[in-house]
This record gives sequence, C-alpha cells and structure tokens, in this order.
Amino acid sequence: MARGSGVPLRVVSYNIHGQRDDTAALAAVVRDAAPDVVIVQEGPRRFRWRRKSAALAESFGLVVAGGGLPALGNLLLTSLRVRVLATRCQRFPLTPGRHLRGAAYADCVVAGGARFTVAGSHLSTDPAERPAQAALLKRELEAAGAPVVAGADLNEGPDGPAWATVARGLTDAADAAGRADRLTYPCAAPRRRIDALFVDPRITVVDYDVVDTPLTRRASDHFPVLVDLLLPRPE
Repeated sequence: MARGSGVPLRVVSYNIHGQRDDTAALAAVVRDAAPDVVIVQEGPRRFRWRRKSAALAESFGLVVAGGGLPALGNLLLTSLRVRVLATRCQRFPLTPGRHLRGAAYADCVVAGGARFTVAGSHLSTDPAERPAQAALLKRELEAAGAPVVAGADLNEGPDGPAWATVARGLTDAADAAGRADRLTYPCAAPRRRIDALFVDPRITVVDYDVVDTPLTRRASDHFPVLVDLLLPRPE
C-alpha cells in the first residue's frame, strides 16, 4: 500500500439495501468507520426522501452533501471536515420495464485545502443496459475539474465491460492495496466483487478494506468498502 504526503480523506462506499435490514447496525458500522465521505447506493428516493436522507445522515453523524431522489437513490454524505462547493445529479435513459438509475456528484474541498469531486452510482442489473450507463457516468467523471473519487455498485465484476469503462484511467483502490480478492456481495455468502472505489491517479491509496463483521452482516446485503486516501495538496 502506497504512502506519501497529502491531505487525508476517509471514504466509505456502501449499498445500504434501501435500509431494509438492521438500521441500528447500519448506523453503528458507519459511525465506527468515522468517514469523511460516504457514497450511498440504494438511499432514500421516494416519498419524504429529503427527511429520510437527513435522518440517515444524522444517524451516521454526517450531513447530506447531494443526491437523493434526483440521483435515483445515490446519496453523498460528508463530515464537517468537508465543504461542498457544488452538486449535480444525473439520470440515465430509461429502458421500458427496467429500473430508472443515475448518479450523484459533488465538488468539495477538505480541511487542508485539497479539492476533489466525489461521485456515486449504481448501475443496472441488466448486462445489456450497463455499458451505456457506464459510458455516461465516465463522461461526467472525465469532465470533473478536480481529482475524482468515485464509488459504485457496478452489478458486475472487474472482468465486465461496464467496469472496464468506469475504471479506465483511474486507480481501482482494491488493486492498489493488493486486496482485489476481497468480495463485497452478498454478505450471507460472499462470491462477487461488484462494489468498487476508483480514484484519480494523483490520489494515493493508503489503505483499503471490505468490512466483514457481525454488524456489517446484519446491516445490509452488501459489505461496505472503506478506503483511506491522500489527496494532492493544493499548490
């Protein structure tokens, strides 16, 4: 695992299964991790989504940065170390009969002055839909003006075409840490790595973990991905 100088940032990317599991365990998992940023998949996206998103953030000890219903359940949460400068949401084209999906983005600056763009998405379960969604996501990532931190449930493994599209030109945090063998789904019998965190090559991956504990097995059907990063210091 690489180490060097930079501004530290702790990130969790987490498919929380629509909060259909043990919500007390879910809150404890995130609070124990003490992240600066949480990239949520399957967050609130329907009736009273703003209130539910705020309640979820409060349970984690965080605040809402962006996303929610406009990003189809992709939600970005931050600690008070992080200041949000701008946000935007994206919706992928709907295939009739399929589930509407999208992505959330936030341009941020962390204490220490380092700027970054955080992104979160959840691609389709349909392999015919995923490549086009991945291409739209990638276009937005490439347009970001700051180093990118992107968390996603890709619904396919590293050998898939959508994964390859998103990963192109970015660092897969699991690979960088030598832990690509850590599986993320499903918690009951892990057999796939479909949840990933990708970062700009200028960002140093200090540590990476797929958190497999009794609490995480109760909290969701996905394990959370926990990554410690060093962002480039402002010049």
